[in-house]
Amino acid sequence: VVNYVLKRTILAMLIIILAIAVLFCMVFLIPGDPAAIALGPRATPEIKQAFRESMGLDKPIIVQLFRFFTNVLQGDLGVDVWSRRSVSTILLEVIPHTLGLVLLSIVWPVVIGIPMGCYAAIHRHGFLDKVIGVVSVGVIAIPSFVVAIYALLFFAVKLRWFPAIGVSDRGNILNQVYYLVLPAFAIGLGWVGYLARLVRASMLEVLGENYIRTARSFGIPESVVIFKYALKVAIVPTVALIGVGIGSLVSGAVFAEIVFSRPGIGKLIYDSVITRNYPLVMGGVIVTTSFLVTCTLVADLLNAYLDPRVREKL
Repeated sequence: VVNYVLKRTILAMLIIILAIAVLFCMVFLIPGDPAAIALGPRATPEIKQAFRESMGLDKPIIVQLFRFFTNVLQGDLGVDVWSRRSVSTILLEVIPHTLGLVLLSIVWPVVIGIPMGCYAAIHRHGFLDKVIGVVSVGVIAIPSFVVAIYALLFFAVKLRWFPAIGVSDRGNILNQVYYLVLPAFAIGLGWVGYLARLVRASMLEVLGENYIRTARSFGIPESVVIFKYALKVAIVPTVALIGVGIGSLVSGAVFAEIVFSRPGIGKLIYDSVITRNYPLVMGGVIVTTSFLVTCTLVADLLNAYLDPRVREKL
């Protein structure tokens, strides 16, 4: 087990390093002069050259990459080109907004999608099973940014049930959640369908197992068979799906933060790419990549722990 955990951890670290290196090269190969964009057309060649030297842009890309990793290992993500503030400080200001959005976007689909899938499996071929199947496919097919736009127009602009943009300036948690409802709905809607279909398929497989038939033959109440024996096993595949799905939720958060004008790491990276603010782009990439790989690693380890079939192979 220790060797398995160690191997997965080392692999995750290698993936993070490789992803950061590739994205670093992609960012610095974007056409255009960062100095000209940052300083404007009135800047003299001398000022532009001084800017390049201060940012290390006058060095070969290999030297820049090596220096970048060296600084990261020392905990230095650089400074913002515009405000000259620490990148770490700026990221710490926006990360809670994105984490709150992602957390709510995965919690409500779990609360709704898993019971839907369980009910559909228990009432297989029933009317509601067919309805759940159609609804699941429908919400999966709709892109999150489309849901975000129409949710904004309908619930915020027309009905005025929820705020259209921004975040709450109050410390009240309920008020913060109130501002998160529409973005979280837009991002998480498709995951209701994913979870419902996965749980239904997994439950049908488990309900056909011999030990479930044996439990029923002993006269154990159906509710106990379903929730204590069947659902406990059927829920295991959703752990891996949620771990991988967090990556999709983070990418969906980028669109939601732009549409709803919310501060967050996705919108920060988007704005930084437009303004060629390289330190902020790379800082955001490091945090996002590390978060996604860590979530996948944790989900993989949990799946290995919860699933006896995987655990026996370790």
